[in-house]
Amino acid sequence: MALEDAKKQVDLAFTREARRGLAFENAFGGATSFLRRTYTKDLTGVDLAITGVPFDQAVTHRTGTRFGPRAIREASTLQPYDPPYGWQGFDPLGEFSVIDYGDVAFDYAYTPSFPDLVTDHIRTILAANVGTVTLGGDHFITLPILKAYAEKYGAMSVIHFDAHSDLWADDDMSRIDHGTFMYKAVKLGLVDPARSIQIGIRTECDDYCGMDYIDARAVHEKGTGWAVAQAKAKVGDNPTYITFDIDALDPAFAPGTGTPVWGGLTSWQAAAMLRDLAGINLVGGDIVEVSPPYDTTGATAIAGAHVATELMTLYCWNRKGR
Repeated sequence: MALEDAKKQVDLAFTREARRGLAFENAFGGATSFLRRTYTKDLTGVDLAITGVPFDQAVTHRTGTRFGPRAIREASTLQPYDPPYGWQGFDPLGEFSVIDYGDVAFDYAYTPSFPDLVTDHIRTILAANVGTVTLGGDHFITLPILKAYAEKYGAMSVIHFDAHSDLWADDDMSRIDHGTFMYKAVKLGLVDPARSIQIGIRTECDDYCGMDYIDARAVHEKGTGWAVAQAKAKVGDNPTYITFDIDALDPAFAPGTGTPVWGGLTSWQAAAMLRDLAGINLVGGDIVEVSPPYDTTGATAIAGAHVATELMTLYCWNRKGR
């Protein structure tokens, strides 16, 4: 690249003239928006907004996921040079308007106000007929996000990748806990359990509240194709949300998380399943529980960035009518 051309590629997060297209600035420099997308609150003509929720005050063990959105964005700078691999040449960055909407603003010292702020944040984006992929943050953030989605679409189908079911019984809806978010989502009618499924589970659960699950061992033994077929049959054409807890991956692939559990999915299994879910009616998704302080290599954030990119591609693929 000539020097004059390189000068035009500085800080595309702020200087990009068109919102579509790949990015070619140095991965180690510039503003770290997700995939070098434009930082903006202007939703005009936008198809998908990437947004962050840097919250980790609902965890049962290790904190640190407040740094997840920033780390995922930084890791994503390795990816916007080419279309996502394995998608038959489909280029979502070239064909769709994807922006970085920035992070939810909240008062860290007044936790009770947090859930409504997240719901309002997502509600604003959905009101503009724009989808969201959210970078977490601990897994509690999915509950207020689902509230906004259910307001628009009704009871959601959810494909939930996780080591944990997050269905611990807790009928105090004011408690903020990442281990009970799915229980509350079901009880509040935000999620249709009969049309939802969990994948990668490898911790005990006394009551799945009507949800089907595929544990990690079943994925290992029966294969990713079998697991995807089960998921597609379960959600059908219902509006679907994918929530991906990075601890669905084995700690060998994603050590930087708060509650790691051995025996998990490999990164290739996760990649294969996300790509093969193409065609579901995906309306939004998130990647949560990336905790950079517990991974000096950055591998967990890299995995999180790839998950977010696959969610973006799934969303855009569906809108292309494939």
